[in-house]
Amino acid sequence: MKWFALWPSFVNSWKRIEIFLPFIWPRSFQVKIYFVLSFLILALSSAINVYTPIYSKKIVDSLISNNDEEADFRWDLVCIYSLLKYLRSVDDLKRCFWTKVEQNFCKEIEIHVFHHIQKLSVRWHLNRQTGEVLQIMSSSRQSITYLLDLGISTLIPGIIDIVFITGYFTFLFNIWFSTSLCLCLIFYFVFLIVGREKLSKHREEEIEAAYKMKNKSLDSLLNFETVKYFGNEKYEVDSFKKALTKLYDDEFTSMLVSFINRAVENFFLDVSVMIGTLMCVYKVVKTKSLTVGDYVMFGEYFLQLYGVVNTFAYIYSVIREFFTEIESLYILLTEKPEITDCTNAKLLEITGGTIDFRNVFFEYQDKQPILKNISFSVPSGQTVAIVGPSGSGKSTIVRLIFRFYDVISGSILIDGQNIKSVTQESLRRAIGVVPQDTVLFHDTIRYNIAYGDLKASENEIVEAAKAADIHRSIINFRDGYETEVGERGLRLSGGEKQRVAIARIILKAPKIFLLDEATSALDTQTERHIQESLRRVSENRTTLIIAHRLSTIIHADQILVLKEGIIVERGRHEELLEKNGLYASMWRQQLKSENQSTRTIIITE
Repeated sequence: MKWFALWPSFVNSWKRIEIFLPFIWPRSFQVKIYFVLSFLILALSSAINVYTPIYSKKIVDSLISNNDEEADFRWDLVCIYSLLKYLRSVDDLKRCFWTKVEQNFCKEIEIHVFHHIQKLSVRWHLNRQTGEVLQIMSSSRQSITYLLDLGISTLIPGIIDIVFITGYFTFLFNIWFSTSLCLCLIFYFVFLIVGREKLSKHREEEIEAAYKMKNKSLDSLLNFETVKYFGNEKYEVDSFKKALTKLYDDEFTSMLVSFINRAVENFFLDVSVMIGTLMCVYKVVKTKSLTVGDYVMFGEYFLQLYGVVNTFAYIYSVIREFFTEIESLYILLTEKPEITDCTNAKLLEITGGTIDFRNVFFEYQDKQPILKNISFSVPSGQTVAIVGPSGSGKSTIVRLIFRFYDVISGSILIDGQNIKSVTQESLRRAIGVVPQDTVLFHDTIRYNIAYGDLKASENEIVEAAKAADIHRSIINFRDGYETEVGERGLRLSGGEKQRVAIARIILKAPKIFLLDEATSALDTQTERHIQESLRRVSENRTTLIIAHRLSTIIHADQILVLKEGIIVERGRHEELLEKNGLYASMWRQQLKSENQSTRTIIITE
């Protein structure tokens, strides 16, 4: 029954292999030539490998004769035998060709994986740790490369050797000899399957512990400021120590189980060697049906067969490890993008940039409604601000406009076009956003500004920086526009990061601006400068502002007050103050907070 239970495992394993099969046959004509040459050399190498022991037999038989005077000096056999030994080095040439095939295979897979990750939804990215994804890509690449190398260098030649050697043994001895030999090998592989299945479970625990250890260290290092703010260095070290200890314990358990498996495996192999040797010696001594040369050839073939079977045991463990490590990659590749373009998606055509929300209802996976059938419009060229308490759904509106998520019901239109009916690329190219938490690439200031338009000229980059009022700051840096901003832009101040983000949007030149609490994390003076830059760049453009500080949106053509996913008030700043509702209450509260902050500063000074 155990063998039947292995069938689903085999089917699942094949599914995981099948996903990589399209990448094996290369697209490049040159690499295809390398592929064919590799297998031609493989066939030649295998033929040399199985033919060499035959000449070893002929040399021994030429040396042993009933009459020493009849023995010939067979220099020709020695030369052919030596030539065959030397030609085994042709395998190195095969490795050169196969390396190019292997590199092409891995490159195609890595590009496919990275492209697939880029297509996955924002929800997926928010739920996964970056370090874990990178670890999956790295370990899977190493496993695939190693498995391919084993396949072309060991597995296929080994199968050829086994077929030839068992066939030759049947011819040289009899069918019973080959049957006995095969039975020993079958017993060996039965144990191997059962033993390796148990070992793989321990290996999975070890890999999981390794992931946790690496993720823990990466997470701690990426959040080093938070660690130091709270003085939790000792806690982080203790947590890392605990994860590392668990990893080492799992590694030791895996090693112990592996040792026991190898001991039993070697017993089966040694028994098969003993049976084969006894039968061969009996035929040489008792029946005289074999010569001493046959015995020598038998010994070489059996050592060769022993090496192949022993290598197969190692290959099996590698394959098991491969499937354990490739499981995460398989899950990653079979992950379906949550947001996809419809079949007949068209390019978004911007005429004025009007945004319309029509009875939009939205909730996240926790089934807690965020937006409850809201409707509003942002007319072309006007500025509309959205305010409200935390958790009211303000930032969700920005994510929905970018189509990071799809609405549950209702529709979002831009210039009369439902955003579900246009391509995501054209939609996102038409919109520019300055988020609250600006994250920059770990590259130069020039690169981060130019990211808004990858084809921008040097002059256009500088003009964008001037418009964002950061050009003077940049040229005062030692390296100017070539200044490295550090990981996530940590080498720049909050205001400098925001200005770089604004310059990047100016260079993009979108028809629609979204400002998602772009200055809420800045001090008052920096905020005023940034707000002035934002007003200049968003002039005469459709602008939607998600506001935290109400003083930054008093100029808006319309203000929407959101509470618990419902628009409870709308109007201009003065109109909302006259209503004396939620907006007026929020305005008074902020004025009070600002006055208290001002008094605190005066007292401190």
